[in-house]
Amino acid sequence: MRNKKVSAWAIAAATLFFIGTLFPYAYAAADGGLRKIRTFVDVLEYVKENYVENTDTDKLITGAIKGVIGELDDFSQYLEPKDYKALKNDTRGDFGGVGIRLHMVDGYVTVSSPMPGTPAFKAGIMPGDRILFVDDKDISDMRLDEAVDLMRGEVGTKVKLTIYRKDSKTGEYTTKLDVTLKRQKIVPEVVYHRMLPDHIGYIYVVDFSGHTMEALNEALKDLQKQGMKSLVLDLRFNPGGLLNGAVDMAKLFMGQEQMIVYTKGRKQEFYQEFKTDKKAPYANIPMVVLVNQGSASASEIVSGALQDNKRAVVAGQRTFGKASVQQVLPLSGGAGLRLTIAKYYTPSGRLIQRDYRDKSKENEGGIFPDIEVVVDPEEEIKVFMQYNNVIYTPGKKPVMPEFTEKDPVLDKAVAYLKGDLTLEQAKQEAQAAKEKKEAAKSSSGKTAKIKKETEKTGDTAPAQKQKDEKQNKEKSAGNKSK
Repeated sequence: MRNKKVSAWAIAAATLFFIGTLFPYAYAAADGGLRKIRTFVDVLEYVKENYVENTDTDKLITGAIKGVIGELDDFSQYLEPKDYKALKNDTRGDFGGVGIRLHMVDGYVTVSSPMPGTPAFKAGIMPGDRILFVDDKDISDMRLDEAVDLMRGEVGTKVKLTIYRKDSKTGEYTTKLDVTLKRQKIVPEVVYHRMLPDHIGYIYVVDFSGHTMEALNEALKDLQKQGMKSLVLDLRFNPGGLLNGAVDMAKLFMGQEQMIVYTKGRKQEFYQEFKTDKKAPYANIPMVVLVNQGSASASEIVSGALQDNKRAVVAGQRTFGKASVQQVLPLSGGAGLRLTIAKYYTPSGRLIQRDYRDKSKENEGGIFPDIEVVVDPEEEIKVFMQYNNVIYTPGKKPVMPEFTEKDPVLDKAVAYLKGDLTLEQAKQEAQAAKEKKEAAKSSSGKTAKIKKETEKTGDTAPAQKQKDEKQNKEKSAGNKSK
C-alpha cells in the first residue's frame, strides 16, 4: 500500500515538474507566434488605410499566403482556384497551354523539357532555356506559379516568350530569342516505340501522366510480337509526374517482393513503402535505362529502383534530383495547397533530392548512371526533335521518321546489350572522356587568362616571348645542322 502511495506521489511530482518547467517555453513559443500574427494584422491594416492607392484585401492576403509557402521550398505552392483546376487537368494527362515543362533553377524559370508535338516543341524551345519575359513582362522576380499563370490563357490566343539560351562552348547564357506561341489544348503523346537492329526494343517515355501506363503496355506488347529480346527504356528529358505511374512502371520489370521506393517525412504516417506484389511480365528481359539532367521525379524513382535491384544498367548523365513528395489539398473557395510532406528514397536508402538553395551541396543528389555519357543538350534535343516528324493518319499505324541524328547514349546502350561493350569498358571510356574534357577545359582556361591579361595591360610580351623562343630554337637547330 505504501509503495502505491509513493508511486502516486512520484507521478504527481513529475507532472508538476513538467508543467512548471516546460509549459512556460511552450507558452512563450505560442506567444511569439501570436505576436507575429498581430504584427501581420497591423501591417495589413496600415497598408489598407494609408497606401497611396486603394488595395484589394483578398489579393494582399493571397500574397501573404504565397509568401509563407514560398519560404518552405521550390515545390510547395499555394494554388488559386484556376491553378488548382489546371493542376487536376495536368495530372489527368490533358490540359491547355503551350506544352512546356518548367523548373525553378538558380532563381530562373527554366525549361525542363518541351513536350513533343506541342507549340513549344515546334518552335524549337530547348531544355535549359531560361524564360525572362512573358508578353514583355519581366518575370525574373516571380515565383514559378506566377510565371506559369502568365503563360496560360484561352485556347487560340498567343503568348510571346523571351528566352535566354546557353552557349554550348562557353556555358554562358548569351543568346536572346523572342518566340511567339499559339496556345492550344494539349493531349500529349507520352510513349514512342520502335524496334532497333538485333531485336532490341526501344521505348521513349515523355512523362508520367494519366495515359502513360496504357501506352507503355501497348508498346511493350507490340515490341514483343516483333520478337524483342532486350530493351532500352529512354527516360531522358522526362520530368516525371504521377508517383503511382512510376511504381506501376517498375512493377513491369522487377521480381516479386522487391522494394521500388519508400517515402519518409516528419510524421510517421508519411512513411510508406512501395513494393512489387507479383512476378513481372518482363522481369527477365535485359534492360538499359537512359537518363540525363532533364530526368526528374518519377523518372528517378524508376531508374533508381531498377539500378538498386541490379535489374537494369543506367546510362547517360546524372539526373535532375527532385525527390520530394507533394500532397495536394483542396481549400475553401476552390483553391488548393501543394505541400511537400516527405522525400523519397531508392531501395538502398539513397536520397535523390538535391538541396537547390545550398550551393555547397550542388554535387549531391540525383541518380548517377552506371555508364556515363556526357552529351551537349543542344545535340541531344535533336534526337527527340525527330519524333515531331511522326506521321499520324486516322485508322493507320503511325509512320516513324528516319532517325539520322547521332545519339551516343543510345549507341552505348545498344553496344552493351549486344555484348560488344562490357560495363567495365564503358566506365573506363567514360573516365577517359572526362579527363580529356577537363584537360581541354584547363588548357582553354589558361589561354583565355593570358589573352585577358594581355588585353588588360596592352602588353604583347607573353605572345612575343613565345615567338622569340620558337625562333631561337629554330636558329639553334639550324646552327647544329651546319
